[in-house]
Amino acid sequence: MVHNGTILLVEDDKDLNNANRRALELKRYAVHTALTLAEAREHLITLQPDIILLDVNLPDGDGFSFCDEIRGTTAAHIIFLTAKTGHEDILQGLSGGGDDYISKPFHMAELLARVESAMRRRRIAVPMETLTRGGLTLDLLANRVFINGEEIEALPQKAFDVLFLLVQNEGKFMSAEYIYEKVWARPMGEDSSALQIAISRLRKGLAPFGYDIRMVRNKGYVFTHTDSTFS
Repeated sequence: MVHNGTILLVEDDKDLNNANRRALELKRYAVHTALTLAEAREHLITLQPDIILLDVNLPDGDGFSFCDEIRGTTAAHIIFLTAKTGHEDILQGLSGGGDDYISKPFHMAELLARVESAMRRRRIAVPMETLTRGGLTLDLLANRVFINGEEIEALPQKAFDVLFLLVQNEGKFMSAEYIYEKVWARPMGEDSSALQIAISRLRKGLAPFGYDIRMVRNKGYVFTHTDSTFS
């Protein structure tokens, strides 16, 4: 696997948001952040997070209501980050679809331990064997790629990992540096040739089926259908 799981972090305190994101990324989680519920909704259009870390008091609504709103559309493990520790508040969050809560202020070690525990339970309960987007299916156990039931040419491990990362984040731009660090587990530095070779090979295999990996200056790479447009 390229990373240990995907997390959506919804927290309006910018400093706390950044601190939590950095700590989680050091544990090899893919972290997407939102400062408002509106931004969180935008993420959830295409993102399928394993865990949602959800602040309760947000500028455009409260996390309890948002959890109730999205519970029918996501299987993510929802952990509230809240200063509301009263018995009724906790019951409101859990009865509305939340799975856990962490009282503010909290130690970073507690946050990381709760996230790891939730992620471990998800891996046991729902082992991920395939990733499907439309007619594209990635067999994560055998590292094989199928499009409309037809297997494309076998891919080297790193190229497969790059494709997995891009497909999992379909429609989202990711920098070359970010992709390289996630797949090769080290900073890219001056050597981008390995990533360029992997991208070139993927494009060649995907193009006949109407898929593409586009590169946009100052935005990065994005996996998409060839008839999609991005500005």
